[in-house]
Order: sequence, then structure tokens, then C-alpha cells
Amino acid sequence: MSSTAGNRHASDAANTPDAPDLPSTPTALVVGASRGLGHAIAAELLDRGWHVIGTVRDTAARTPLHDLADRSDGRVTVEHLDINEPAHLAPLHDRLAARRLDLLLVNAGTTNNVDTPIGAVPTADFVDIMVTNALGPMRVIEALEDLVPDTGLIAAMSSGQGSITNNTTGGREVYRGSKAALNMFLRGFAARQAGTRRALVLMAPGWIRTALGGTDAPYTIEESVPLIVDVLLSRQGTPGLAYLDRWGKTVPW
Repeated sequence: MSSTAGNRHASDAANTPDAPDLPSTPTALVVGASRGLGHAIAAELLDRGWHVIGTVRDTAARTPLHDLADRSDGRVTVEHLDINEPAHLAPLHDRLAARRLDLLLVNAGTTNNVDTPIGAVPTADFVDIMVTNALGPMRVIEALEDLVPDTGLIAAMSSGQGSITNNTTGGREVYRGSKAALNMFLRGFAARQAGTRRALVLMAPGWIRTALGGTDAPYTIEESVPLIVDVLLSRQGTPGLAYLDRWGKTVPW
């Protein structure tokens, strides 16, 4: 048999109904990917062969995510979502309904009143942090979780400062409380998901030089993001919730 005929027969066999399906390219939704840590995670996933959907709050503003999409050969798409606007969630779900999300990562975080004792934090400031850092991410997860298969991964960007056990210095009290609340809410979600095989991760990425972390942070985005993505992807196929740092070590609740 000639090599041409052999190749033809091999191709025909691959197209028969009994031939195994080739694995599809995995898809990630990174919520909060316009810049900083979320954008860097989107870029890292793209470099690892993933399709990435990234969200931005302001559709009128040009962001690094748009630049990434322009050079991605169609493997990065940009969607609109403000996690503080519940009305945005149903339309986003409808737009993504035909997609399978192998990874849903909610990257959200803001802070204020860094040095203010919690009893002196203005109510409006407290509500803003709690909605953005805790309630908003959980709304996203609960609205979109049906797009993530049992073999998929749902993750939220937490913080080591959300650890009650490790809080021995005080400070950043409203931020710490919001991340501890996020941890508790995702743990409640995990309890309701106990019958599924989904992997769930609360990621404590460390103190990174971003707009939120500031210039005094010891770690750069470039050195941090590959470690974060390694840990996230290592949890695929492992059911249940884990609260992990960038090295994959468990953070105490």
C-alpha cells in the first residue's frame, strides 16, 4: 500500500463514527481581566493553549485585555461585566450559553480605609468593599456555574489576609473581613455542591505589585502568575474546595 493510500485510509478511519474524539481546546472565563493580575492570568492561559474569555467593566475604555485579544488569533474574546451590577449576569449567561467553561475564575478585589479600625469605617465604604470582594464574586459564580461541567474548576481570588488564623497583626480590617466573607461564602457553596466532582479553589496569591498591592509588594506579576496558574490547573479533577497559596500550600481558615 502506498503512503498516500495509507494516509487516506487513516483519515477515513478518523472520520468514522467509531473513531475517538480529539480533545477540545479548554476554555477559561476570567472575570476582571482588563489589566493587572487578571489580565496576566488570561495571557498565561493563552500561552498555555487555552481559549480565554475575559471581562471588563467599561466597554468604552481600551484595556490591555483588548490588546491581548487583538493578537490572539481569535482565542481571546472580551465580554462586558460589572460584578456589582446583578442585571449584567443574565445577559452574559445568555451570550455564553453555548460555551463550556473548563475554568471559571473570578478575580475581584478593592480596598479602602486601610488603617481605619473597623468600628470607624463609614457604612458606605464597608458596603462597597463587601459587595465588590464577597457578594459580587459569589453572584457571578452562582449565575454561571451551570456552564462549568463536573470536571471543571471554579475559583475565586481570595487573599492570605482572609485567614482568621493568620491575622496576628490587625490592619486592613475591612479588606480582611471581605476576603474572610468570600471564603465563607464559597465554603457554603461547596457544601451545596457536595454531590458533584467540581474542583473549587480559593486562591491566596501573595502580595503582588499591582494597583491594589502597591509598589512596596515583594512579588512581581511576572514571577507570580505562572505559579498561580500552575496551582489552579493542578486542582482540575480534584473534587471539593481548597484554600491555597501560590505554592499550592493550604492556607488556614
